[in-house]
Amino acid sequence: MSSLPRRDATSHGRFNLEQQRKRAKELLKAARTDDPAALARILRHILPRETPLKLADTQLVIARECGFSSWPKLKSHIEALDFSRRKIAERGDRDMATLHIRCGSDIEYSLRTVGFEGDFLEFSDPFCIGPLCDLPPEELMRLRASFLAKVSGMAERDALARLRKGYEALEELEGYERLVLWFEHDSYDQLILAYLLHRLHENPPRARVELVAVESVPGVARFIGLGQLAPDLLAWLWHQRRPVEAPLLKLGTQVWQALTADDPEPLKALAVTGMPPLPMMGRALVRYLQERPAVDTGLGLTERLTLEIVHDHGPLPVGKAFSYLMREYEPLPYLGDLMFWWLLQPLICEPEPLLAISETHREWPHRQLALTERGLTALSTVTC
Repeated sequence: MSSLPRRDATSHGRFNLEQQRKRAKELLKAARTDDPAALARILRHILPRETPLKLADTQLVIARECGFSSWPKLKSHIEALDFSRRKIAERGDRDMATLHIRCGSDIEYSLRTVGFEGDFLEFSDPFCIGPLCDLPPEELMRLRASFLAKVSGMAERDALARLRKGYEALEELEGYERLVLWFEHDSYDQLILAYLLHRLHENPPRARVELVAVESVPGVARFIGLGQLAPDLLAWLWHQRRPVEAPLLKLGTQVWQALTADDPEPLKALAVTGMPPLPMMGRALVRYLQERPAVDTGLGLTERLTLEIVHDHGPLPVGKAFSYLMREYEPLPYLGDLMFWWLLQPLICEPEPLLAISETHREWPHRQLALTERGLTALSTVTC
């Protein structure tokens, strides 16, 4: 649609100033020829008036389409991105022996691209699903590997080997002067962050610890994760990192102990505080608790949203349902596709399932989901 900005820019957050100037000039030229699409775009952001349109007017429209309140704010943000990239190229993380820690490999290449040279550690045990216990690392690894093997279909020894790389690396931090934790706002990231803070609290490193915590990025229409961002954005975020002191590490231990408690009340008590030192974690804990079965339907939030998606758009393939969940329905996206498939199993495998699924010879993303009568009843209970 002509009324929308470039989709890629509002997804990855990198805007080119000259390109945006050109778009503003093109919009002004089209408006002066009374092009209906151009006029409609302008009227979304500027009230009708008698005075002729100027370039400053269409620059304002372009800025707002890009997610900024004014052209100067868009210009300032682009200049800040350019400045950040130059600084990384000049110095980056080379002033200290640095380890970048992330709950996935999604930004490793981008960090290298923009000029970071420190080591990279992926610690990606998805604590947002499956059993959690406050166990020594070796025992926790084995518990989690057993569960993850069931979810992924891989052999348990392979799941354990993948986990071991991350867990054992946390025992070998002596050679670093700086640890940088790169995390976003969802429960996948924040529960892993809680565990890492807990481990660093239990065994304080000699390195300084810093945190890059992100829940929104200027100009990004729907921020889901760091992996969607252009490399320049990581350089910009680097300059916004903050130190992690002992109180924050201690808070990580409090969260981990609440997560692994037999009773959900300690976690609820923490979540209700909003956790001012780590507000993203507070919101992630609220979302995590919403996966507990609701009193009226027995459904967690993901299960309920999936029923709504199939009701609104189905029958449809599992992969398409996952796409709708991530793009439109989920208030705090955190699931990977395999995790989503695992969460669907109770809905499709019960003796009286809530969802019907098509033939089993196709790969699961292509199998069709449809509501059963029981699923429709469950959904009507939610909406009453």
